[in-house]
Amino acid sequence: MDLVEMLGEEGYDVVGQAGDGARAVELAEQLRPDLVILDVKMPVLDGIAAAESIASRRIAPVVMLTAFSQRELVERARDAGAMAYLVKPFTQSDLVPAIEMAVSRYAEVAALETEVADLTERLETRKALDRAKGVLQERMGLTEPEAFRWIQKTAMDLRRSMREVAEGVVTHGVARPEE
Repeated sequence: MDLVEMLGEEGYDVVGQAGDGARAVELAEQLRPDLVILDVKMPVLDGIAAAESIASRRIAPVVMLTAFSQRELVERARDAGAMAYLVKPFTQSDLVPAIEMAVSRYAEVAALETEVADLTERLETRKALDRAKGVLQERMGLTEPEAFRWIQKTAMDLRRSMREVAEGVVTHGVARPEE
C-alpha cells in the first residue's frame, strides 16, 4: 500500500511530497509540518543528510524509512536526529506507533530544550545579580539585602529587568555619593 494512502487512512494529512532530499528540506522549511517522513536513499541529498538538516533546525520530528537495516545506517539516522526508523516492508500497524513515538519524543526533547534555556537564563540572571550586589556593597557600602533591594527598585523605576540593571551596574559601576 502507498505511504500517502496509509497515512490518509490513519487520519493524517499529507501536506507535501518531495522526490529528493533537498526538496524535502525546502518543503519542510516552507510548510513546517508536524512530522517529516524520509527514505534513507534519496537523490540529490540523501535522506539522512536531509533528516540532519531538518532536525538541526528544529523544524519537525523525522521518521526514516528504508529497505536497509544495517546497524551503520540506523546509527547515522539516530545521530542525524531521526526520531524513528522503519524498515520496509512495513505495515500500516507498524507506521502509526513509529509516528506517535517520533512525535512524542520530539515534544519531550523540545520541552527539555526549553527548560534548559530557562534554567540557563535564570542562572545567568543570578550570576549578574550576585556580581552587581558585590559592586553595590563595595562602592556604596550596602548590605547584601540592601543591594538587592536597590537593584529591584531601580529595575522597577526604569521599567527594566533586574538582570539588565545588574548588568548595567557591573558594566558601568555606580558613582560614589561623594563623586
